[in-house]
Amino acid sequence: MGLPGCAWASALKKPAKAASHVQKGKAATGKAGKKGAVSARAAKGAKGKAVASGRGEKKLPERKLTKAEKAAEAKRSAAETTQVVKLNSAFVATTQLRPMAQQLASTRSGASYNGVLTYAGGHPGIGAATAYLALGHAYALDHKYADAADAYKRVDAAGDALSDYADYLGAQALIQAQRGSEAYGLLDHFGDRHPDSIFAATAPVLLANAYLDQKNPSGAVSALQAVAGTAEADHVDYKFALAKAYQAQGESGKAAGLYRYIYVATPLSYEAGQARAQMLAMGQGPTAAERKVHADQLFNAKRYGEASIEYASVKNDSSLGQADRDALEIYSAVCDLKLKRLSRRDVDKLPATTDDTAALKLYLYAEISRTEKDRVSHQSIITQMVDKYPNSRWTEEALYSGGNMYLLTHDSTQALYHYGLLVQHFPNSTYAPSAHWRMAWMNYRLRRYPEAARLMDEQVVRYAAGTEASSALYWRGRIYEDEEKDFGQAANYYRALSANYNNFYYGVLARQRLAVIGRQAGETAASPVLSSVRKLNIPDLTDVIPVGDPHYIKAKLLANAALNEYIGPEIAASPGSGEWGALAQAQIYASYGEITRSLQSMKHSGISFFSLPTSQVPMGYWRLMFPQPFWGDLTSDAAKNGLDPYLVASLIRQESEFNAGAVSPAKAYGLMQLLPGTGKDNAKKEGLRGFQTSWLLNPALNLQLGTRNLRGVLDRFGGQPEYALAAYNAGDVPVRSWMASGDYKDIAEYVESIPYTETREYVQAIMRNREMYKTLYGPKS
Repeated sequence: MGLPGCAWASALKKPAKAASHVQKGKAATGKAGKKGAVSARAAKGAKGKAVASGRGEKKLPERKLTKAEKAAEAKRSAAETTQVVKLNSAFVATTQLRPMAQQLASTRSGASYNGVLTYAGGHPGIGAATAYLALGHAYALDHKYADAADAYKRVDAAGDALSDYADYLGAQALIQAQRGSEAYGLLDHFGDRHPDSIFAATAPVLLANAYLDQKNPSGAVSALQAVAGTAEADHVDYKFALAKAYQAQGESGKAAGLYRYIYVATPLSYEAGQARAQMLAMGQGPTAAERKVHADQLFNAKRYGEASIEYASVKNDSSLGQADRDALEIYSAVCDLKLKRLSRRDVDKLPATTDDTAALKLYLYAEISRTEKDRVSHQSIITQMVDKYPNSRWTEEALYSGGNMYLLTHDSTQALYHYGLLVQHFPNSTYAPSAHWRMAWMNYRLRRYPEAARLMDEQVVRYAAGTEASSALYWRGRIYEDEEKDFGQAANYYRALSANYNNFYYGVLARQRLAVIGRQAGETAASPVLSSVRKLNIPDLTDVIPVGDPHYIKAKLLANAALNEYIGPEIAASPGSGEWGALAQAQIYASYGEITRSLQSMKHSGISFFSLPTSQVPMGYWRLMFPQPFWGDLTSDAAKNGLDPYLVASLIRQESEFNAGAVSPAKAYGLMQLLPGTGKDNAKKEGLRGFQTSWLLNPALNLQLGTRNLRGVLDRFGGQPEYALAAYNAGDVPVRSWMASGDYKDIAEYVESIPYTETREYVQAIMRNREMYKTLYGPKS
């Protein structure tokens, strides 16, 4: 008998498709923690509303204001003007604090603390206030909460330009220092005193925690009831605070219900673990079914170690029957598989079951067979799974994994078979767009053009939102052009590709093909397939930043205090920031030389810049997206080695995002992500003696050695950048294997045929970005 209320077979959901290329050496922006999460959440709604006002939205006629409303608006405008003047004055006055505050935030050394303290002493008023805000932030990062609270208190004493931050963050520090009663005055009526603050929505929850810290649950409930029914009440920290308040008041039923909800519905949150502990303390611990769901969520989040522990723990529940214990043992085994600690002998010892875990056990055997390169066993297992469990999630997983195995080993027949079964049985699978495209591409490579054409058109229609759609449009156009000699329809596909994926890799290639076709295209009615091409709703973008916007000015002031995690949320809180916020945030970082952080903020803005023609995006955005730091050394070293400087810049942008101090998990260093051995070899070629790995963190030396190395990689592959880039990412051996495995019509066909998704997308991104650099900074024709 299965667990009540828990469907064993369906509880594990398919994980979201992971990004296929993780950049080496990507610089971290730093975790915001609970404070950053609160501020980001507070600003999210405002930003969402701003973005929604993008292209194509009709504006409603404005209602005329009453006299009272006009008076209120005038009063608000006057107050805002006063605030703007105050914030601007504070920003100008504290510009020199910025480098000291940033050093303090990153190192928190004794010297950096002393430097900011000295600044505070020498700059009374707003200078001291901003310095104490920086100090409070650093103390909090060091878990010195009493010191943080005292520093934040001195912010208000010296100036009030950032009083909402001083109050809110000061209250946080006081609660952490177990001085919650001192936080009451800072948080009570916070929204009335700071109506435009990004913390206004979350202040009641923090106030409730202050009351709880002082053993006053009724005060906590009262504070939380003030925002009951609002969006804030849906958040886990609100529910957790309310549960603690109910528990402290002796209302265990209400408390347990909320704890249970948190544990099951938000299993990845910090509060979930705390909720479970409180439920156990109350003698109302989660049921076995709830713990199973919790473990499933951990598995789906790829937290396999935690999931394995949870499955093993649930298995020992005395209320379970043998069937449930057997199922849990198999679930625990799949975690071991993901952690690479499962052998065939381990699978042999697993119990026999009759539910979906039987399919899971077969999946484990299929993966073991794949690892052992035992194709006969693998094919036999897949046949069993398709016959016995055609709708199981584990059959889906096995088919995709098997297809990938045969793709990598150049067995097109078996790869097509596996991918075809996956698409047939699981057309809405996370893996379906990828599997379907690989079927289309393999048919193209096998020169089965009619079938490839059919599948490519089907890809555009069925999976228009997938990342493979641009590939399908381009190569279907190539079939029209090269095989069917229908130049007009080929041009229609290329134009649709260029219009909707303008600066994607294939958007660039599409325009090149249009130039080749030229007048041969003629006028041909567009294929109905092209009506399915997705069209992104991109907000109108402007490079005119409202310099008098109080949130923007406050964000600049926050940068002076090194409260970096609040810059984006502060800007996002401004109405209309969807049109200029990404630019403003990146410009703030870039203005202080923080190029990596600036680039990251643009890349993470959620705006699909590459879908638009270069001319439709203000140049300020592009220059931040494609910066030119270290340009003197870069161009000099590139010229010395006969390299295109735009190729070098594009490689650095992909490898390290121009973070000279980047160190990857594979121990690749610096701008061009050189391994110490590579650095040493090229130092010797450059006549540099006494090589040390630390040299690679020097941008000038990294460029000198890195360009020398890139020249060598290019020379090994006949100067073809696509081969060299693939080798830079994956190594020489697999690249030569791919080069030898087929007769490619052109280099684009080779690139699309790279079986490693990470490497393929890496090459395409750098080649695309090289064209962007040329367009932005190259000679104008």
